[in-house]
Amino acid sequence: MLYYLFTYLDKHFDIPGFGVFQYITFRTTMAVIVSLVISLLMGKRLIQYLYRKQVGETIRDLGLEGQKEKQGTPTMGGIIIIAAIVIPTLLFAKIDNIYIILMLVTTIWMGTIGFIDDYIKVFKKNKEGLAGRFKIVGQVGLGLIIGYTMFFHGDIKVREKIPAKDLGLSEYQSFEESRKKSGFYVSEEVKSTKTNVPFYKNNEFDYAKLLKFLGKGYEKYAFWIFIPIVIIIITAVSNGANITDGIDGLATGSSAIIGAALGVLAYVSGNMVFADYLNIMYIPNSGELVIFAGAFLGACIGFLWYNAYPAQVFMGDTGSLAIGGIIASYAIMIRKELLIPVLCGIFLVENLSVIMQVSYFKYTKRKYGEGRRIFKMSPLHHHYQKLGYSEPKIVTRFWIIGIILAVVTIVTLKLR
Repeated sequence: MLYYLFTYLDKHFDIPGFGVFQYITFRTTMAVIVSLVISLLMGKRLIQYLYRKQVGETIRDLGLEGQKEKQGTPTMGGIIIIAAIVIPTLLFAKIDNIYIILMLVTTIWMGTIGFIDDYIKVFKKNKEGLAGRFKIVGQVGLGLIIGYTMFFHGDIKVREKIPAKDLGLSEYQSFEESRKKSGFYVSEEVKSTKTNVPFYKNNEFDYAKLLKFLGKGYEKYAFWIFIPIVIIIITAVSNGANITDGIDGLATGSSAIIGAALGVLAYVSGNMVFADYLNIMYIPNSGELVIFAGAFLGACIGFLWYNAYPAQVFMGDTGSLAIGGIIASYAIMIRKELLIPVLCGIFLVENLSVIMQVSYFKYTKRKYGEGRRIFKMSPLHHHYQKLGYSEPKIVTRFWIIGIILAVVTIVTLKLR
C-alpha cells in the first residue's frame, strides 16, 4: 500500500526521496526491518498473553533429555510469524501482483489449517488435533489453487529463448545484436510449463513433454500433469516443515536459510539483466516476490529470538504448516521447485527418516513378529538426541548443513 502512496506523491508532487519506493531492494530492506520489529514486539506480548491463558504445549513423554521442562511452554506462536509476513508484504509490495496475491493466500490458508489443529489440541484437549485427512484436504486445496492459477492466469508468463532460424529471421533486430554468436532470439512473454532443473540442457525442463506420447497438441493437456505435481510438492514440503519442528529453533532457523536462498533466486529470475547474464529463465513480474522473501526472513529471525533454546514459545502447526506451504509455493512460482530436494534437504531427510522408520518397523513386525528400528527414534533430530547430543549442538549443525545446501542450490544456476 505504501508503494502506491509514495509513487503517487512522487509523480504528482515531485517530493525528493519518494522515488526510492520504486526500487525492489529498498522495499525488501524495509520489509525485513518492519517484519523484525513486528515479530520482536508482538512476540513478547503474545507470549505473555498465552501464559495468562495457559495456552501451553502438552509434551508426550518420549524419554528425551530436557523434555519435561518444556511442558506448558506457550504454543501457537506461528501467529507471530504470519503477522510479521503479511503486514510488511501489504505495506511494501504491489498487492495487485498475482504472485504476491498467491503468496498471501498461501500464508493465510496454511496458517488457518495449522491454527485449527493447534486450537483443537490446546483448547479441546485433544492431542491428535485436526484429523490428518482434513490437513491433506487443505494442502490439496491449496495445491489446486496454486496449480490452476499458475497454469491458466494470463499474467503468469516466462520469456523463452527460441532459435532465430525457427522464427524465420534473416537478420537480428538491433536489440538482439549482442546475441548473434549464440544464435538465439528472445521471444515475447509466453505461457509455459517449463521449470528450472540442474544438470540438464539449459537448466530447463518442460512438464508438458511428459505427455508427448499423446501426439500433436499434447501441450494443451499439460495441466493434467502440472497440477498434481504442484499438489505433491506443497503437501510434501509442508509436512516436512511440520516434522522438522521438533526441537527449539530447528525449523525456524532452517526456514530462514531457505527463505534467504529463495529470495536470491527470485531476484535473479525476476531481473532481466541478471537472468540474461546467468542465462536462466526470466520470469516477468516475479521480482515482487523478493519483498515477500524479505518479510519471511525477518519473521523467521524475529521469531527465532524467542524460539531459540530454551524456547519461550513454540510455533505450533500454525507456523510450521504455513512455513512449509510458503516455501513450496514460492519455489513453484519462481520455477525452482525441482531444486527443493537440495534446498530443503533438512526437511527431506527428516521426512525420509520417519518413512523409513515406520516402513521398516511394519515390515520386520510382519516378518519376525516384532518391529525393529533403523534409528533410535524418528524424526532424525530425535535420533541424535538419543545419542546424547544436546539440542543446541544438533540445531547448529543442521543449520550449517542448511547453509551449505542453500549455497549449492544457488550454484546450480550455472551447472549444465
